Amino acid sequence: MLGMLAAISAALAVAAGAFGAHGASGEQEADWLRTGGLYQLLHAVAVLAIMANARGPAIVLLAGSALFAATLYVMALGGPRWLGAVTPVGGALLIAGWLWAAWLFWQD
Repeated sequence: MLGMLAAISAALAVAAGAFGAHGASGEQEADWLRTGGLYQLLHAVAVLAIMANARGPAIVLLAGSALFAATLYVMALGGPRWLGAVTPVGGALLIAGWLWAAWLFWQD
């Protein structure tokens, strides 16, 4: 299930990046889509790479990237700008996931 969610996340990231490049209404919106897509895609691949040995961190990375990217995507599509205050929560989850993974791999 985690692999499937990571693959769907990667597909959404590619779609967001493509929309940012070809359909966004402004430069800021395109930047939000590009940034969200980049973080989401990189973390989807990371989840696929570590999920067998670090399942907990992989789940946190997937959740963090989804929250981080989703808030940017919604703002890019005209949603409320206050969502920008939620974006760092996703970033904090990403940092936590990476630190947790580092700790697990250090213990190996």
